[in-house]
Amino acid sequence: MAKRSKAYLEAAAKIEAGKLYNAEEAAALAIETAGKKTNSTVEVALKLGVDPRKADQMIRGTVSLPHGTGKVARVIVFANGAAADAAREAGADEVGSDDLIAKVEAGWTDFDAAVATPDLMGKVGRLGKVLGPRNLMPNPKTGTVTMDTAKAVTDIKGGRIDFRIDKQSNLHFVIGKASFTQAQLAENLNAAMDEIVRLKPSTSKGKYLLKGAVATTFGPGIALDVASFS
Repeated sequence: MAKRSKAYLEAAAKIEAGKLYNAEEAAALAIETAGKKTNSTVEVALKLGVDPRKADQMIRGTVSLPHGTGKVARVIVFANGAAADAAREAGADEVGSDDLIAKVEAGWTDFDAAVATPDLMGKVGRLGKVLGPRNLMPNPKTGTVTMDTAKAVTDIKGGRIDFRIDKQSNLHFVIGKASFTQAQLAENLNAAMDEIVRLKPSTSKGKYLLKGAVATTFGPGIALDVASFS
């Protein structure tokens, strides 16, 4: 087992063993236990009671956090003509079609989100091996395959996050930075949880939210009272 730093152990000592924390309590502890040298990212991990092998239980969605993520996302857009112009005006970091596709196909992934117009998805689809493993492939379900490229760029840069369940039925997503206030983190967490609860599939039987935790970068996990969100 890796040796924990003194700072980590001091932070962990502030978390009561066996206690489950609601959104406000978890937010306060995340700020209190965050490292002081950097503005740590605050993340959430959830375990869901669904079977991701079944198409109707593949939980995936987006939510616009009320206070953003604390980071301005880098967005690229695959588009031509007016849709490309609109994306540039909205602040897209890079816009293109065949040239941009070739650049990504060569392995460039220095961005946080990708948007594409429907007419280019036939070509963008061949980027699956590059974008798929990084959860960057444009998808109509997340609003990233659209002719309204300006809205997509504005939403993503404004604090919209995407989430998707993995093969082990886990969800991971960011809710902000340790520099946020307790209220900001709690409101972001509640907004994300509201959407995840809304997406509960009707075919899922039994408990949906099994367990969860909030943690800052390199910080200890803070167990969530997941029942308080449902």
